[in-house]
Amino acid sequence: MSQDQKIVGYLPGGWDMFHVGHLNIILRARKLCDELIAAVVSDEVLFSVKNKHPVVPLEERMEMVASLKIVDRVVPDFTNNKVDAWKRYRFDVIFKGDDWRGTAKGLKLEADMATVGVEVRYFPYTSHTSSSALRELITQRV
Repeated sequence: MSQDQKIVGYLPGGWDMFHVGHLNIILRARKLCDELIAAVVSDEVLFSVKNKHPVVPLEERMEMVASLKIVDRVVPDFTNNKVDAWKRYRFDVIFKGDDWRGTAKGLKLEADMATVGVEVRYFPYTSHTSSSALRELITQRV
């Protein structure tokens, strides 16, 4: 890649009940690309993956992520197929939490991205907080 070519990063996430783990992964991704596209996974796709509806609706999650100055573009993500996302946005690297590393879904993502020359980069998962943990805490307190 020549010096004048920008590295475009793609960071898909649910971003439900935005927390410090979300911020950490966005900050790490920002350091590794010239343009950062944050994809906000749709309510339907989140439900298909986690069997739970998000607490915060898609439009509001997109608005929160878009308010971050370190994000260049926010797009909705209506599919689990990241090759489809690549066809639309032509990114060079995709970022995921390391809870995906070595799993069936992570290995599939790596294989799929290799077909279009996209690097998969993993970041440390913030184990002390997650949307699922927040949801559980809220449920216990209600």
